[in-house]
Amino acid sequence: MIHGRRLVFGMLLAATVCLWAGGLHAQDTDHPPDTMEARMRACVPCHGVQGQGTSNDYFPRLAGKPEQYLYEQLVAFHQGRRHYAPMNYLLQYQSESYLHDMAAWFAMQPLPPQPASVPSVASDVLAHGQTVVMNGDPARGIPACSGCHGGSFSGMQPGIPGLVGLKSDYITAQLGAFRYGTRTATAPDCMQQVAARLTERDVTAVSAYLASLPVPAGTTPMPAGTLHTLLVCGSEPQ
Repeated sequence: MIHGRRLVFGMLLAATVCLWAGGLHAQDTDHPPDTMEARMRACVPCHGVQGQGTSNDYFPRLAGKPEQYLYEQLVAFHQGRRHYAPMNYLLQYQSESYLHDMAAWFAMQPLPPQPASVPSVASDVLAHGQTVVMNGDPARGIPACSGCHGGSFSGMQPGIPGLVGLKSDYITAQLGAFRYGTRTATAPDCMQQVAARLTERDVTAVSAYLASLPVPAGTTPMPAGTLHTLLVCGSEPQ
């Protein structure tokens, strides 16, 4: 199993690097318009056309997320604070000004509407996820996800991402990364604090519930200041 995962990982890395190089070669020979849209085609295999996502559970949609949030994630990969080898490799040679340009382009892309998906867990697990997401668990110091990400989970400018349109496995993986320190945010890292208080059952339930939510047409992040976040987060101005 481990050997198989390494083989798949190696193939993904090679394909991503070849795609990037192929795009550069095409610019040298075919001279297509030098636009951000053309440059960002290298991101399509993993993140979909215009960053709107694919059927792959582990690659998130980028379209329509707050620009500052996207920029902070690109910088985290660029600096090695967030660990995923293909992203670390592709971004380590980019300037921070170009990372700003990338973030701005993806933030402007529309998020297409999506119907509610069929939950992959039992009804009691889904109900537990809804409770944690909407109400938190004050006895354990767990705030409601809706208190920071909004009641429609569209996120808030400038740095809180939307949670709708993400797959359950991706949400689970990111909560695990915060719990174990392989993903970090600007201190104070409020997501690490929250994730550390979640049990495995909580993570499964929360991920399933969020992934089951529909994405309405016209979903965009809330304006800055719409909510007063429940925790002090280094990535979000207070």
